[in-house]
Order: sequence, then C-alpha cells, then structure tokens
Amino acid sequence: MKTRKNETIDQRISVVIIAQDDETRISNAIKSCQIFADEIVVIDGGSKDASMQVSAQLGCEVYANPWPGYAKQRIFGVEHASYDWIFFIDTDEVVSKELAAEILQKKAQLKDGNTAYSVYRIGDFLGRWLDRGEHLVRLYNRKYHAIKDLLVHEAIDVESEQIVKMKGVLWHYGFRSIHDHIQRFNKYTDLEAQTAYIHSKPFRISALLFLPPARFLQKYILHGLYKKGVAGFAVSMFWVMYEYQVCFKHYELSHMQKQAKRTAEKNAKGGETYVAQ
Repeated sequence: MKTRKNETIDQRISVVIIAQDDETRISNAIKSCQIFADEIVVIDGGSKDASMQVSAQLGCEVYANPWPGYAKQRIFGVEHASYDWIFFIDTDEVVSKELAAEILQKKAQLKDGNTAYSVYRIGDFLGRWLDRGEHLVRLYNRKYHAIKDLLVHEAIDVESEQIVKMKGVLWHYGFRSIHDHIQRFNKYTDLEAQTAYIHSKPFRISALLFLPPARFLQKYILHGLYKKGVAGFAVSMFWVMYEYQVCFKHYELSHMQKQAKRTAEKNAKGGETYVAQ
C-alpha cells in the first residue's frame, strides 16, 4: 500500500490478519480494507491451502508463524506491522463500505493514541443475518494499548471511556456448517474452561444450573432471536450447549486436580494409589 499525499506517519494504518486454511474467504477480507490500509500484514499459522499465496498476490506482507494461540498470534502480527495504528480483521470478516469510509475519515483525525475505535460486528447463521451484533475494539495505537494475552476472547486492553464507536458494520461470515460450528465451540470451551482453571476460579454447581438457561433467555428473548426462525432458535441452543460445556470441562479439570493431589498424598504416605470407580 502506498502512502497518500500529505499523510503523516502517525496516521498510517497497518491492517493485521491472522489466517489458517481460509483461501476462499481471505481475499474478501483483504479487499474490504484496501481503501484505508497503508499496509496489510497476514500472519499464517501453517495453512495447507493457498491462503498465503492469495494474500501475497493481493499485495500483503505475509509471514509464517506456527500457531501459538489466538492472542500470541495477533501480538506477533502487531510486532511485524510497520505502523502504530493497528486495525484487526479476521479472514471470515468483511468491512462494509460505510465502515471503510468511516475509518478513512477518522484516519485524518488519528492524533490521540489514547483513543481506540470499536466496530459493530454482525454474524450470520444458516443463511440469516442475526441483526443483534457486538461492539469490538479493532482500531488502536500499539504505543498506548496492548492485546490481552488470554487463551480465548482476546481483546485490546483499553478503558471504556477511551473508546469511540464507528459507523458501519463489520460483517462476520462465521457460519460454515453445523459440524464446523460444533468443532469450534468445542475448541473455544476447552480454552475458556482452562482459563477458569488457571485463574483458580472455583467450580460452582449454581453456574451449571443457572447459566445455560439464562443464556438461552438472553439470546432468544432479549436479543430477539425468536424473530429469526430455526436459525435463531439454533443459535440460542448452541449457546446453552456452550455454557454447559464450559461448566462440565471446568469441573473435569478441577476434579482431575483433586484426584492427582489425593494420589500424590497417598504415594507420599506409602499407601495404595487411589483409583476412581
């Protein structure tokens, strides 16, 4: 990407994309950013398809980095960006024309590094756009803010009063198939349960009893997914499954820790190893 006339270095934007086997969609993500990007950096975690070649053909700076986890891969991308203003986008997301124009307009005002900018992301499911989206910080200055190094749901470490909402939509083409959705939920719930375990969050039976139905009511009623027919009901039920999986996996990790402790104590005393029946 070439520098535009009269544009200062401080206002240049590096778009950072982390990729893995998504050659069919990454081109749309890249193209949707080209109007405002001075550089597009793609970090590939080991794709077996043509994701890297497609990115290179579209003028991106492409780096290969064996998958270290979501946050660490994004941090790697930030470290390899040329400019301090960073915009994140995933391979299955597309910046709407309105949002691209908004970013281009905001670009001329990027003087306060403390300010971060959020986008409104809307996802799809079974061919339906779900309307109710979420605000996510995607444009920020790396000299002032950093990525939280979390196992899952990584985000920019920024205070709410420092965030400015931008107009337009970030379209999230996240649905591939029910099979894929279940696989990804299984991966994300693993990471979320591990996060709770690592931070010594106690397992509570109350969470198992109340969180899943509460999540269904939130999604189906409060977020209006009842208006989306089967797709809306399916999304709501998947969130119920998500909460159950996190709770059960958290319990499993806690139970295994207690069992290992009992075994170690018995071995230390010279007793027989405890085996759960």
